[in-house]
Amino acid sequence: MKSIQVFLLLLVSALPPTTARRHSQHLPSSSLKSLPSTAARPAFYKNDSRTTSTEARTVRGGGGGEATMSNEMFNMVKAVVGVGVLSLPAGIAAFGNAPSAAIPAAALIATIGSIAAYNFSLIGRLCAITGAASYRGAWEKSVGASTAWIPAVSCVVKTFFAVLAYSMVLGDTFSALFTTLGMNVSREVSLVGLTLVVLLPLCLLKNLSSLAPFSLAGIAGMLYTAVAMGIRFLDGSYSSPDSGFALDVAESLRPAIGDKGASAVFSSNAFILICMLNFNAPKFYLELKDNTIERWNTVVATSFGISILFFIGIAAMGFATFGGASNGLILNNYSTKDSLMGFSRVAVAFALVFTYPLAFVGCRDGILEMLQVPKEERTDAKLNNLTYAILGVVTAVALKITDLSFIMSFGGATLGNALIYVYPAIMFRSAVKNMGDKATTAQKLEVILAMAFAALGIGMGTIGAKMALGKLK
Repeated sequence: MKSIQVFLLLLVSALPPTTARRHSQHLPSSSLKSLPSTAARPAFYKNDSRTTSTEARTVRGGGGGEATMSNEMFNMVKAVVGVGVLSLPAGIAAFGNAPSAAIPAAALIATIGSIAAYNFSLIGRLCAITGAASYRGAWEKSVGASTAWIPAVSCVVKTFFAVLAYSMVLGDTFSALFTTLGMNVSREVSLVGLTLVVLLPLCLLKNLSSLAPFSLAGIAGMLYTAVAMGIRFLDGSYSSPDSGFALDVAESLRPAIGDKGASAVFSSNAFILICMLNFNAPKFYLELKDNTIERWNTVVATSFGISILFFIGIAAMGFATFGGASNGLILNNYSTKDSLMGFSRVAVAFALVFTYPLAFVGCRDGILEMLQVPKEERTDAKLNNLTYAILGVVTAVALKITDLSFIMSFGGATLGNALIYVYPAIMFRSAVKNMGDKATTAQKLEVILAMAFAALGIGMGTIGAKMALGKLK
């Protein structure tokens, strides 16, 4: 069972939080349209005397923002498929080294991804129940305001892990790109130079709206990377550790295909794999036009289905090519002389550089909100000083830790599991309890299902955190 836990927790952490938390708390007024009096309420409506008549008409299903279903699906897939997907092949390598190990891995990705989709949908339905406009708001209106700091802190720290992962990937990627250009620049020098010359000025910007279009390059870069990995697997450029491009990489990164296949999934390393940005759910739910529960569930199911297929493709192609040698950042396994994968590095680097400040500001603003700093006191000087401090800490940690799979697995094992499995179940249980006798039998039974998923998340998180920390020894 040990390797199953390693794999699942890498999956649970495959996605970095972007600016979801910040955006969910600064939604345009168009996202909060009131419903006509004839609008149908979802089955889980909360009868709370503290809810005003305006709130009772807001976000109950059938209202919402201006985003079409197709726009929501595209943006949701873009948010779900992050740089963490590049660590998934290493998750499979944690328990197997033969191509057949990708079969149970795909099944695990699909299963855990489906559970994550259910909980993502549940957060949106909780917004319908409570009229909340953010993850924290859903907690306040279901569980209580006194403990709302718990999910708030979790979101901030998880965003910090995302920014840290970005820095680690950028350091590795730019060092490899310099090598491709014939320049011997270490990972450490690349990261420090990039941070001072590019990332710091971008993070000091007070208006990031001009960077938003560049975030679209992220999904294009990941799509290109998936295709390029598929081509290299099919053309056999790395089929032998003693020939071709494989000779250009360190011996530890060369293909290592063994005989640990599908059956190895039952050993104890496979719990490291899927964190699906559940605290982004309120933002998507509120922005969906005519956000009935049926339309919301369709958007979630389709988006997560596409994302799961993308995850399986990246994980399977990378692992099938390099087997047990799959690195925590799979791009490191490919030769710097491989022009096809070189363009992939450029695409990933470009996307990360311009989405970095969006994630960073989400973390910085989250810290200010957690410390309850009034908006009028958030002067430029204070924002700049906090930017220097956070970026300094992130860079220092990124220089010390080089294993991306550790960051992704530890973040997923702890905060990722809490945000995906535990918190939604707690909120839903409290919301149904607040309904009293008006709660149906189906709702009460669903509480049992949600709490079962929460228990699953706690179990995976406990084991995964222990295993991730064990990798540091």
